[in-house]
Amino acid sequence: MAQLETLHAHECGLDAARLDHFSAVVQRDIEQQRYDGAVVIVARSGRVALHQALGFAERQTARPARTDDIFCLFSVTKALTGAAVLACIDRGELALTTRVAEVIPEFAAKGKQRVTVAHLLTHTGGMSSGFPPVPPELLGDLETVVSAVCQQGLEARPGEEVSYSPMTAHAVLGEIVRRVDGGRRSFGQLLAQDVFVPLNMDDTALGLRADLAERRVPVVVRDRTPGLFPPEALESFNELITEDAEIPGGGAVSTAADIFRFAEMLRRGGELDGARILSPAVIRLATTNHTGTQPNNLWNYAIEERGWDAFPAFLGLSFFLRGTGIYPTYFGTMASPGTFGGVGAGTTLFWVDPERELSFVCLTAGGLEEANSMERFQRLSDLVLAAVV
Repeated sequence: MAQLETLHAHECGLDAARLDHFSAVVQRDIEQQRYDGAVVIVARSGRVALHQALGFAERQTARPARTDDIFCLFSVTKALTGAAVLACIDRGELALTTRVAEVIPEFAAKGKQRVTVAHLLTHTGGMSSGFPPVPPELLGDLETVVSAVCQQGLEARPGEEVSYSPMTAHAVLGEIVRRVDGGRRSFGQLLAQDVFVPLNMDDTALGLRADLAERRVPVVVRDRTPGLFPPEALESFNELITEDAEIPGGGAVSTAADIFRFAEMLRRGGELDGARILSPAVIRLATTNHTGTQPNNLWNYAIEERGWDAFPAFLGLSFFLRGTGIYPTYFGTMASPGTFGGVGAGTTLFWVDPERELSFVCLTAGGLEEANSMERFQRLSDLVLAAVV
C-alpha cells in the first residue's frame, strides 16, 4: 500500500494552510539536518488529509523518502505486543492480576514471584532498564532472552516504581502469550496471524521479512548527543533485525500506512474493516492511566540535565498517555488528556486523540537523542493539533 487515498483537508475538519505549515516545518528540519526524512499521516474520523514522504530515507546515498518505506519501529513494537496480550485478556486466557510465574514457572526466581502481567504492561514490575544479559547476536532469540531474564533480579519492588524497561518486560510478555497459545506458534507467527493479517497490515512483521528488505530505512542516529540510548546500540538494530529475530519490545518493522491501520483499529474500539481484534472494554482499560502521579524513572537523566520538573509517567497498558498538566510530552501540549499512542527510540511515533477523532503517524529517518526527540514530536504534534477546526 504505497499511498493512501487522501481528501482535501477541509473535508476532514482540518485547516489546509496549517497542514501545509506542518509539512514546511518538517522539511525545514530536514534541510537543517536535524533529522533526515519522515513519512507522515494525519487523519480525522478515519479520513486521511495528509500522507506524505519528506526528505531522505537514507541521506548518505540521497535515497529519497517514499510513503511505502519500511521503518524499524523500535518501541512502537510494544503497542503491537500489548495488543496480543490484551487479546488474551479478552478471551479469558490471562488476567492483569495473573502472576508471570503461573505461566512461566522458571520466572519465579530472585524475588520476582509477585510480578504480574499488569506490572509488565505498566513498567512497574521492577524489571531491568538495560538490555537483556545475552550476547548481542542473541538479542533476537526470544527463548534465550527469556531464559536469561528469568535468572535476573529486580531493580525495584513490584508496583513501587515506574521504571521503563526497553526490552525485558515485553520479551516476557511475548513469551507469556506464546505459552498461553500452547507453544504451537512462534511469537512472530502469532502476531502476524492474529493481528497483522486480519488488519491487512501487509508490510508489518516482527523481524525483517525478506520481501520487505529492499524498502528498509537503515537506522542512522543523526543526533549523537549523549543521552538515554547509545547511538551505536540503536544502529546495531540494522544487524539485529533479521528475518527470524523476535524482539517483542522493539523488533517490528512497518510502514506509516500499516501503523495508521493499527491506530484506526484502536480509535474505532478494536475493529477495522469488519475484523475485530480487541473489545472496546479492553481498549478503554488499556488507555486509562494506571500509574497515577508516579514519575517515570526513564526521564531522571533529562530532569537533571535539562532542569525539567518531574512529571507523571501517565502509562496505560503498553501505551503512553497524554494525561493532564504542562510538561514535556510526545503527543503535544494541546492534545486531549485521553490521547494515547506509542513511541520508538528517537525515530517513530503514533497517537490517537479520541476526543477529536484525530490520528497522527510520524516515522522518521535519522534518529534523535530521546529528550530531543520528545521535544521534536511535541512540536510536530502541536502543529497537527493546531490544524483542527
